[in-house]
Amino acid sequence: MGASSRALGGGLALERRSPTTEPEYATMGDRLRQARLARGMSLRRLAEVVGVSPSLVSQVETGRAKPSVNTLYALANELGISLDSLLFMDAQPPSAAEAADASGVAAEVGIPHDPVQRAASRSTIRLGSGVVWERLTSESIRNVDFLHVTYEVGGESSPSEAFQRHSGQEWGYVLSGTLTVRIGFDEFVLQPGDAISFDSATPHRLFNADDVPATAVWFTLGRRTVDVARR
Repeated sequence: MGASSRALGGGLALERRSPTTEPEYATMGDRLRQARLARGMSLRRLAEVVGVSPSLVSQVETGRAKPSVNTLYALANELGISLDSLLFMDAQPPSAAEAADASGVAAEVGIPHDPVQRAASRSTIRLGSGVVWERLTSESIRNVDFLHVTYEVGGESSPSEAFQRHSGQEWGYVLSGTLTVRIGFDEFVLQPGDAISFDSATPHRLFNADDVPATAVWFTLGRRTVDVARR
């Protein structure tokens, strides 16, 4: 995906393609802390539920540590907040009513003020699991992910023993390479020009088992994290 920085130690990096923009981990930590306090949950209790140390949660909240992809999913899930509001810093945090409502697809889907997203200035997220997301809209749209995704060699959306599931629907179109998608007990190997659509509530996993990177355009409507389903 042409991103300039790489995650280390299973962590996560946020950036724009512009070299002047730094990852905003402190802002992400602030939003996590606000969500935790709004739920009346202590730092130690959140760490216990997620399965990490209290010191790690503290470091994430203060912007001194980069969470792994799995930890970030677990934190967002437990606090009832969207990944979009954490990862793309122009996204507006959900209201208390929206955070409490984890069902269905929101009726309101906004349109960016700037209709054009230039290739050179896409917001980019590099995940520690060998996956890169580039946002294809000029600003965050609540409940919508419209992304150019790259699965590097060995890249995966979740570990082999864990599937993801969340509310919403997904559509994908493979541009290059080979992308394998497991949906429930079914496995599909997608080549360039192949497309797929499925209900996101069904446990699913995406990975690149080939020896070249895979790229695709991915659209998700109504994503709200539910959990990670173990095999």
